[in-house]
Amino acid sequence: MQLSSIAPSDTPLSNIALRDRLIVALDLPDVAAAETMIGRLGDSVTFYKIGYQLAYAGGLPLIRQLADAGKKVFIDLKLHDIGNTVARGTESIAKHGATFLTVHAYPQTMKAAVDASAGSGLKILAVTVLTSYDDSDLQEAGYRHSVPDLVAARARQAQELGVDGIVCSPEETTALRGIIAPRMCLVTPGVRPAGTNLGDQKRIMTPARAIAAGSDYLVVGRPITEAADPKAVAEVIVADIKTALA
Repeated sequence: MQLSSIAPSDTPLSNIALRDRLIVALDLPDVAAAETMIGRLGDSVTFYKIGYQLAYAGGLPLIRQLADAGKKVFIDLKLHDIGNTVARGTESIAKHGATFLTVHAYPQTMKAAVDASAGSGLKILAVTVLTSYDDSDLQEAGYRHSVPDLVAARARQAQELGVDGIVCSPEETTALRGIIAPRMCLVTPGVRPAGTNLGDQKRIMTPARAIAAGSDYLVVGRPITEAADPKAVAEVIVADIKTALA
């Protein structure tokens, strides 16, 4: 089947290394489990995400360990607080050598993080709407917008404030390509290889379709980390990405 899309090669981000486009989420209970998984994945993976579970289990020192080993690290803490607190937290993460840091896409939060990361090499990603949310979830939380409308509004604000990229569902990437500046990357969780469990995700896509739709980076966790052969699954996803790019 032909995949219609805005080809990633049409953007300035087309020089991203193939394996860097897959970010494996280390959503694991402790550092020992994370280190075991990193060892099992070996050179098949070059980019890792550390979120709440591992960060709060003592995983933040892994940022420097992975960076020193030539890996890239995405810190997914979704910061959102008063500006000063966000800024100080951003400065601390930048000192560890991380590549990406997420913040919620509220104007004051984004501005504080962008200002605090200036000159550090740390890139700020704005989370628009979580991929586990749909329109009914937004309504229940008190929002009047639909998911696409809120994503678009927050993406425009992120661009105006100098944010480096957007975290969004792969369902929104094509639309966002028409909104954000070419310099901004699109990082998409909610990616599931064909035939795998959807888990708690609602707005999802397969790796090949997500790349074809315009995603620059794919975040994949449980389909890899819960697999009998994590490295084999990672290699299949990388192969899917390569096919979509071609």
